[in-house]
Amino acid sequence: MGKTIIISNRLPVQLQIHNGTINAVPSVGGLATGMKTVHSGSDSLWIGWSGLTDEEIPQSLETDIDKALKEHGCSKVNLSAEEVDGFYFGFSNRTIWPLFHYFLEYSEFELDNWNMYNAVNQKFADAILEKAGEDDTIWIHDYQLMLVPQMVKKKRPNTSIGFFLHIPFPSFEIFRTLPWRSEVLEGLLGSDLIGFHTYDYERHFLSSVRRLLGLEVSFNDIYLDNRVIKVDSFPMGIDYKKFSEAAKEHQQRSPEKQSELQQRLNTHKQSTPDAKFLLSIDRLDYSKGIAKRLNAFEYFLNKYPQYKEKVRLIILAVPSRSNVPQYKLLKKEVDELVGRINGELATVSWTPIWYFYRSMPFENLIDLYTSCDIAWLTPIRDGMNLVAKEYVATRTDKTGVLILSEMAGSANEMNESLLINPNNFEQIADALNEAITMPPAEQQYRNGLLQKRLERYNVEKWANDFMKSLYDQKERDNIYVSRRLSMNIMNTTIKSYTNASRRLLFLDYDGTLAGFHNDPQKAGPDEELYVLLDRIAAQKNTDMYLISGRDKETFTRWFLPKKYNMIVEHGVWISQKGEDFRMLENVKRDWMDKISPVLESFVDRTPGSFIEEKNYSLAWHYRNTDPDFGQKRASELNTVLTSLIANDDLSVLNGNKVMEIKSSNVNKGRAAMRVYGEANYDFVFAIGDDWTDEFMFQELPDSAITVKVGRQKTQAKYFIDGIKNVRELLKRFADIK
Repeated sequence: MGKTIIISNRLPVQLQIHNGTINAVPSVGGLATGMKTVHSGSDSLWIGWSGLTDEEIPQSLETDIDKALKEHGCSKVNLSAEEVDGFYFGFSNRTIWPLFHYFLEYSEFELDNWNMYNAVNQKFADAILEKAGEDDTIWIHDYQLMLVPQMVKKKRPNTSIGFFLHIPFPSFEIFRTLPWRSEVLEGLLGSDLIGFHTYDYERHFLSSVRRLLGLEVSFNDIYLDNRVIKVDSFPMGIDYKKFSEAAKEHQQRSPEKQSELQQRLNTHKQSTPDAKFLLSIDRLDYSKGIAKRLNAFEYFLNKYPQYKEKVRLIILAVPSRSNVPQYKLLKKEVDELVGRINGELATVSWTPIWYFYRSMPFENLIDLYTSCDIAWLTPIRDGMNLVAKEYVATRTDKTGVLILSEMAGSANEMNESLLINPNNFEQIADALNEAITMPPAEQQYRNGLLQKRLERYNVEKWANDFMKSLYDQKERDNIYVSRRLSMNIMNTTIKSYTNASRRLLFLDYDGTLAGFHNDPQKAGPDEELYVLLDRIAAQKNTDMYLISGRDKETFTRWFLPKKYNMIVEHGVWISQKGEDFRMLENVKRDWMDKISPVLESFVDRTPGSFIEEKNYSLAWHYRNTDPDFGQKRASELNTVLTSLIANDDLSVLNGNKVMEIKSSNVNKGRAAMRVYGEANYDFVFAIGDDWTDEFMFQELPDSAITVKVGRQKTQAKYFIDGIKNVRELLKRFADIK
């Protein structure tokens, strides 16, 4: 078994250069803590940027830095100041971050930044390729490295790759505004497993994949060429034990051993025993809604004036990206709001807001968590928000109230908190009142449930669940491999084909010999296909049939001059050796006048859909519609048609973005068996890609070699990936003399 390689923008260590020596200090919290179990021992490696640009690293210390990082199981990617500016401060934080957090007005779409993002992602991919073997498992993290999976997969197709996005994935309507949207999706689809914090983000991603790339999505599986990519949600937890035990130890300290901050908090609590402390901890980021929270606090005090001098809001705003213009403006706005509200509402003995613009050590965070009666966390959009979980973990007596924005990812698993819309000041004011007056017993009941859940699904379990899912995906691929038309099976098939005295081949057309097209008439055969079919059709003792749902007029135009054997409209018509089509089945068409108006009404209400009228069937195509809407309409039409045709001996075939209504006694299986009965065949081969071909796979004798194109559930014995592989197999048939 290979090693595990973790890749993130920053390494989990901080480099400190002092007097010509280097010191590597492990980072605390967040991803570094979560990956502790995954990144352990000699069988793992963490690749990332050291935090120091090329210009900041003295050449004489390069070797020492590599050595210091190696002791922590790390390897660095070198970045220049220009690369950091364009890739990190530019595209990552001025394009992706605001866009994915729904701040479209802050998103910058600069080509130079995109090019730098692409180049730096390639640097990370090259660093992985240098260190990774085929058997290694790779886990790539976050929005800075979304192109890396595909870059690695191109060079190492058999290596298992996972990707986790730690921020929200936006809805299709937002994501589609990104000029490089397809490239980002294709980059992510180099992964075998893609993880998100919540099902909503997963759903948005799958929607964008369907609508922008037109790929087939089944539940949470994406089918791409010869691969199945799994998409799933894994809500990130915290190091519950660390916070819970720190809180317990904090409470056992004697007053003289408490921090200066804790002593000041105690003094204020003693002076006004009935007063409540409200806590707000965030990075200073526009997505966190700090300015809105301050305005909501003012609104609350005006709506409930009885709480003036009875509540105090403690805001800890951790500095972040202070060189980005929007963040400078945000700091100015927050500073001014705090100053104005305190200036207007403060009394001699009461300052409504305590505002800290700094980072605080872990000990002081525990002081705040354990001392504050209410945690008030109302981001406008947040991937997860671990502060909410940390607060609950430190409530050793289970008291305290969490007010949480429903826009935070953690809201999905913290329903016992008071969930609010961060834009609804009326609701926020009422929630603050409810929190202040909530009986201790109810607080303990709510927090008891939350703590039990957070303790069970902690950050370690999050990481282990993701890795297990990635391993399972690899095993799942191995199961597919066992049924794939492998080289050994192919060689056996070719041998049987060569030795056979009479051969019969059934070849589906659309999705098997040729790709799909928005206009079915434009999916005609190319010269390469003609040459290939000519060679097989010319072989002695070989009967090759093109078998399709296509109308006979189209196949007459495309193939009749070639004198191929053909079965069309799912078995209604047959043409052998260039003769005109004749009917295989005696079918009626009087039902079409009844069904046509129904289909027309669906065409009117489903932009992009159209009706194809064949001689004895009707097909409703929805390939050009919005994928989600088209699927919804198809489901609706299926229900309508099922009730309409119940007594008419008709059936509905659900093909690839097409629904076809035809006579029940007509299908490819029935037609194939008629042909099979005409001679004594000792080699039978059938290949197709959709549900209409399942009748053929089912009806043909057990000795037949049946092959499904793609990895959907099938009656076929084997599957093959894609049209390219189909043609390669047929070339091997054609090469037999």
